Amino acid sequence: MRHLLLVFLLGCASMTGAQTLSPEVRAFVKVDAPVVALTHVRVIDGTGTAAREDQTVILNHGKIESVGDASGAKIPAGAQVLDLHGSSVIPGLVGMHDHMFYPVAPGSFGEMSYSFPRLYLAAGVTTIRTTGSLEPYTDLEIHKAIEDGKMPGPKMHVTGPYLEGAGSWAVQLHQLSDPGDATRTVNYWLDEGVDNFKAYMFITHDELAAAIDAAHKRAAKVTGHLCTIGFREAAALGIDDLEHGLFVDSEFTPGRKPGECKDEEDPVMMAKLDVNAGPVHEMIVDLIKHHVAMTSTLPVFEMGSFAGRPTLQTRVLDALSPDGKALLLERMLRANDAAAIRKRYGTDVSPWAAAFKKEEEFEYAFSKAGGLLLAGLDPTGIGGVLAGFGDQREVELLVEAGFTPVEAIHIATANGAQYLGELDHVGTIAPGKQADLVVIKGDPSKNIEDIENVETVFKDGVGYDSAKLIDSVRGSVGNR
Repeated sequence: MRHLLLVFLLGCASMTGAQTLSPEVRAFVKVDAPVVALTHVRVIDGTGTAAREDQTVILNHGKIESVGDASGAKIPAGAQVLDLHGSSVIPGLVGMHDHMFYPVAPGSFGEMSYSFPRLYLAAGVTTIRTTGSLEPYTDLEIHKAIEDGKMPGPKMHVTGPYLEGAGSWAVQLHQLSDPGDATRTVNYWLDEGVDNFKAYMFITHDELAAAIDAAHKRAAKVTGHLCTIGFREAAALGIDDLEHGLFVDSEFTPGRKPGECKDEEDPVMMAKLDVNAGPVHEMIVDLIKHHVAMTSTLPVFEMGSFAGRPTLQTRVLDALSPDGKALLLERMLRANDAAAIRKRYGTDVSPWAAAFKKEEEFEYAFSKAGGLLLAGLDPTGIGGVLAGFGDQREVELLVEAGFTPVEAIHIATANGAQYLGELDHVGTIAPGKQADLVVIKGDPSKNIEDIENVETVFKDGVGYDSAKLIDSVRGSVGNR
């Protein structure tokens, strides 16, 4: 009798959970049952170990109950059974530089509060850190709407507004006036509900020190896209993470004065750096010593660095608004204009391709030396890197950088969860963890491009239809 009562109560709980999803969200739900069996599926568990063939994964009320050989699996009575021969399952991606905004005009960014949450989820990104907010209240409301089941999207760690200093190029950012302003800003936004911060290019040494101190007192973390402050200086101040890698580390800029931001990267100089010896290697060792993570955002630097690469995918062009599509094509032509390259660099070949390769080499060296490498996309730049699609491209580019496919997936899942303090709940496929999983047609452990073939995305055990989510934002990116 007690067993029957328990089953009844669990069923009621499941029904109650199902009712929290609005009709708008339910339109994209593909699988929703208290117990789901993913049978005959290849499991790439996010730990970096080899894929396991012909597995059965049991999901029970939003959690992973078991993972084991299909031949010996006991499927619970009443479970919804999915036969996934030829498919793989990976943990939900943890996007660590995943803004909700997108470039809509030169120096101006618009909040994609409708299209981006859907695209992140559709691509298998089940957790994101926004890593800099232009509209933090909007991001907080998106987070609340997703948590309340009113709109589809990933779980969100909302970053506060950029912690920027005087002299910023971006008119949408508040410019800190002094360390006291930095402390007040951090405490105000923690009270409002954000849980992390991002320092930006013109912040001063003292402002960054004050921001880090205020955040750490309340168990929040600070990352940075820095310019006035070099990586080693930031590490000494206690920063938790650094964005973009060598591309933005100003400490190697020739002739740079302390506290100065020249506001532009030097690809020619960067391509000549040795990441395995000398100052760059010493910087890597220092960051690891201070437990500073590094966020890779390779897609935003790839876009515009190579002639004819990356190939503009149909799915990207379809998602863009007509104005967004025209602006992207115009920017790509400008980035690859031979006359402009010759005028700026005195050569027919852009130095950005060589600098990009150096960044890949740096990230590989940082990780192999023991650094915590995270994965993101940064949907800014010239506008060709879109939410979700860019996260998948990031994993592909990590493989190009030298990581094996399972290592790249580990970086994009478990490492992000570790940094966020959520590895006990997400980031790998293991019993007891939340059922945040991505079903992929193919085998990304052998062909990493298969990571784009997402069919179903499970978040807390509810399976969402990737194709429907993508189709729902057709022609939207750039507008909403």
